[in-house]
Amino acid sequence: MQKEIIKTRKITFQRDGRKILQEVDWQVSSGEHWVILGLNGSGKTSLLKIVTGYEWPAQGTVDVLGNRFGRTNLPELRKSIGWVSSAVDEQFLNRADDTALEVVLSGKHASIGIYEKVDNQDVLRAEQLLDEMQMADFAGHPFVKLSQGEKRRVIIARALMPEPKILILDEPCNGLDIYAKEQLLTTVQKMAVQKGGPTLLYVTHQLEEVIPAVTHGLLINQGRVVAAGEKAKTLTDSRLMETFQVPLEVEWRESRPWLKIKSTL
Repeated sequence: MQKEIIKTRKITFQRDGRKILQEVDWQVSSGEHWVILGLNGSGKTSLLKIVTGYEWPAQGTVDVLGNRFGRTNLPELRKSIGWVSSAVDEQFLNRADDTALEVVLSGKHASIGIYEKVDNQDVLRAEQLLDEMQMADFAGHPFVKLSQGEKRRVIIARALMPEPKILILDEPCNGLDIYAKEQLLTTVQKMAVQKGGPTLLYVTHQLEEVIPAVTHGLLINQGRVVAAGEKAKTLTDSRLMETFQVPLEVEWRESRPWLKIKSTL
């Protein structure tokens, strides 16, 4: 039986008097992996900040992992949510001596650096996660000297260290070249299909990053939900045109969509 992971109802969010999100209804169940698609500024990250309790809606209700916001301990709940973005990488750039293994270990307590005791079991788990991310050979390397793609895989391992129930990947391929991007997407695909892993929320505005493991899609345009549901029924030409505001066609290859822009010249 599927369990409810996330449920938002009639979420409205404003900043500086401007509506960022408008009456957003969204439900995520166990066994699902979602892509969240939209143009820059469409409200994708604001929605996730609300789901993690870093922003608060002006209206509506939010339930995450069975916890109704306003009635739960948010710092404790956040321990069940991992978040990966380039902003996390940047927090380690001034820590020249931190190895890849130490960066992963710091994820146990969501700290930048290790300030609490870690035991042999923690080290074994961190090494296992690096191995799963194909980064075992880099465990002792300084994090700051890794390539962008390598850094991102280490940060994903760090986010998995406390065994989160939800993993948010916020534009994880941002700044990566084609080779590094495909390597990372392959790694995420393998992670997503592992039994007992976290629910994946993948945020992007690049359709080709939608890996086969993604089961559902949420399309947002100017703070409103264009469509939400099963991937094949959601990522259609008409709905994606409404989302991205350009004439386009979608071609599916091996359960992965590719975008073709229709010429307007």
